Amino acid sequence: MSRENPSLIEKGREFLEWLSDWYTNLKPMSLHSLTGDPARVAVCSVDMINGFCYEGTLSSARAAACAKPIVDLFQRAHARGVRNFILIQEWHSEKAEEFNAYGPHCVRGSREVETIPELASLPFANDFVIVHKNSLHTIVGTTMEQWLQEHPEVDTFIVVGVCTDLCTYDLAMDLKLRANIHDLKRRVVVPANSVDTYDLPITVAKRLGTLPHNAELLHALFLYMMALNKIEVVRELS
Repeated sequence: MSRENPSLIEKGREFLEWLSDWYTNLKPMSLHSLTGDPARVAVCSVDMINGFCYEGTLSSARAAACAKPIVDLFQRAHARGVRNFILIQEWHSEKAEEFNAYGPHCVRGSREVETIPELASLPFANDFVIVHKNSLHTIVGTTMEQWLQEHPEVDTFIVVGVCTDLCTYDLAMDLKLRANIHDLKRRVVVPANSVDTYDLPITVAKRLGTLPHNAELLHALFLYMMALNKIEVVRELS
């Protein structure tokens, strides 16, 4: 590639180096600082279900690794008085249109759509609000729309789960942009240690006849995209 027509890699190298430094140097945030009035806080978990963590074609060790920090966050938030815990989870029809992109997964009635046992076994699990979705959309066309309307006092949302660049990104952005439409103050916080995405190497993707997916790059890049829109991306909630 000539200097007059540099490649995408050459053009992006400086930014990618900056992105790596930005991600490495994310700062922690105190959970205490968010929960002064716990009634105004909601913790939203996205797709922490068996079909992404432990079984099925889309399950991933990276998703499963999010379970420990998410459960810890749930426990500490509950101890601080937070009672709004929302689990937004895939619940696909048998012939879901989304299967054309990602293949069959998380069909309603199967074990794959069950909440991971680490969350389901928490002593306050009966208080969880479960929101089912039939696509990547986490609010549009789900009962989350109604929940938001019925809880206008909640203005701080902690978003965790999978995948960073898909459903988690959709939820965080939708929450923020809905508030922006009406000039409302709304904090959306994403702890990087409690979200992740899947990895699909190029060689495997070629064999499967699908698109590759670099987890490390896309995880950092979509956290940056959230931060660009004034979502508060932090290393962890300590």
